[in-house]
Amino acid sequence: MNFQRLIVAVINLAIFAPASQAQVVLPDWDTVEIKTQKVRTDLYMLEGFGGNIGVLIGNEGIILVDDQYAPLTGKIQSALAKLSDKPVKFILNTHWHPDHTGGNENLGRSGAVIISHDKTRNYLVDFYAERSAKKNDIEAMAGIPVLTFNDTTTIHAGGQTIRAFHVNPAHTDGDIVIHFVEADVLHTGDTYFNGFYPFIDVQHGGSIDGMITLYDQLIKLAGPDTKIIPGHGDIATREDMRSYQMMLRTVRTRVATAIKAGISVEDLIKAEPLKDLDPIFGGNLIKAPVLLEMVYADLQKHSQE
Repeated sequence: MNFQRLIVAVINLAIFAPASQAQVVLPDWDTVEIKTQKVRTDLYMLEGFGGNIGVLIGNEGIILVDDQYAPLTGKIQSALAKLSDKPVKFILNTHWHPDHTGGNENLGRSGAVIISHDKTRNYLVDFYAERSAKKNDIEAMAGIPVLTFNDTTTIHAGGQTIRAFHVNPAHTDGDIVIHFVEADVLHTGDTYFNGFYPFIDVQHGGSIDGMITLYDQLIKLAGPDTKIIPGHGDIATREDMRSYQMMLRTVRTRVATAIKAGISVEDLIKAEPLKDLDPIFGGNLIKAPVLLEMVYADLQKHSQE
């Protein structure tokens, strides 16, 4: 395949609702740059193509939160080598989507211990099993977490208390949030996109109500100086998250009102009810029609439960 251009093929994995047709266009991997940003003390954020990676540098080794797509592992390792000569010891997967877990296979084969919520592991088992059946790629199973938990787990390393905790269904039903206690840093995974509309994986338990409620929990946990590494977007503050929560409440109210009035999702999209929010939040992958479709399906689903 010629990687001197954008790949025209798109990934329409099960992470996207079929009707919404949200599409991720994969880049020429050779052109992707891994940018390193210091967050606090020995904590860093790596940006490339995919979810933001949290990095804790410790004497015992490196701890990662997520690891982006597999073709970027070499570049990610090169960026890490500039911070430490230690290997990656642990990887915490915030959820199962490939833009956060694609590097699991490569790093798992290199000896990293992969940790996730129980449900995230189940989703990855299904994902890798289907891929292996098609490609007869047994080694792909190295990307599956080997340590899982249901509620909370804590790692003591790098001078930090690293508390990972499961949250109510938000982006998916297997989301975890990572709290670096002493550093006063949160990594939210995709439960929070800073600066643009969220993706709510309704097919895998995601819920706008869960997302809105989660922010109450995180805002209470955060202080005025807390730094928040979102799943996508720039490092954020508690006030950024508060503003984002207000946007989601507005979106939910408008969609719920349309459903109550018997307006179809097609007519709702045509009415452009998020036109005032689009200039602020509509500049990334998830556009207003996709968000409306997800929230509509989400509220309909939960109203029938």
